[in-house]
Amino acid sequence: MAHEKNHDYHIIDPSIWPFIGAVAAFVMLFGAVLWMQDSGPWMFLIGFVGVAYVMFAWWADVVAESNSGDHTPVVRIGLRYGFIMFIMSEVMFFAAWFWSFFKHAIFPMHPEGLSPAVDGQWPPAGIETFDPWHLPLINTLILLCSGAAATWAHHALVHENNRKDMANGLILAVVLGIAFTALQIYEYTHAAFGFAGNIYGANFFMATGFHGAHVVIGTVFLFVCYLRLRAGHFTPDKHIGFEAAAWYWHFVDVVWLFLFAAIYVWGA
Repeated sequence: MAHEKNHDYHIIDPSIWPFIGAVAAFVMLFGAVLWMQDSGPWMFLIGFVGVAYVMFAWWADVVAESNSGDHTPVVRIGLRYGFIMFIMSEVMFFAAWFWSFFKHAIFPMHPEGLSPAVDGQWPPAGIETFDPWHLPLINTLILLCSGAAATWAHHALVHENNRKDMANGLILAVVLGIAFTALQIYEYTHAAFGFAGNIYGANFFMATGFHGAHVVIGTVFLFVCYLRLRAGHFTPDKHIGFEAAAWYWHFVDVVWLFLFAAIYVWGA
């Protein structure tokens, strides 16, 4: 009785995953630097596998804690706030790439580093940009439809407790996310400019490439939610994992709309 829990908070047990995750992230970062110095990708891949394993094991512990009843309503509020703060950090991450793109678009530099007022041009001379109203527009519609499918899945669970429709919505969102990634790769292979040698290409591939990485992560996120649904997880009142996945996916949608408007339409 002396150790009986009489509060709504979850006091977690000691965990090795933060330490292992930090070590794996450092190995991945150091490996990326070596890879850029033509020393091969192996250390980067080792770190990446370590980070992926930590993510799997750590979140598996979180799911087990939820299933054991540790995620009280107060704890779920904290989890929501934590994920909102994560989304805010992602907003600032992409703001940096938009800042760089707009800065160089509004004040284009001469290729030889002269004053912007001396033959500044944007996009730089020789850059053939993508037509925004062909493949980029198709990809925009695909991603928006995927977001609608995720919303359908959320509505089916919360308002109807219809697990079949939720499963269908999740699968549709995942398939459309895969289609978006495939078309993005196809677009990259047909780009008339490269990453190196010009600031336009560097900004384009960093902004859209990081967004593509987020699409891949979000697609995996939604597929894990589908697997958890098949395993009997989630109820109309308790579905933080799926709620976070839906928020993340809508964030990816919104970022793409800004990328499409700024880089593909205005930037061209």
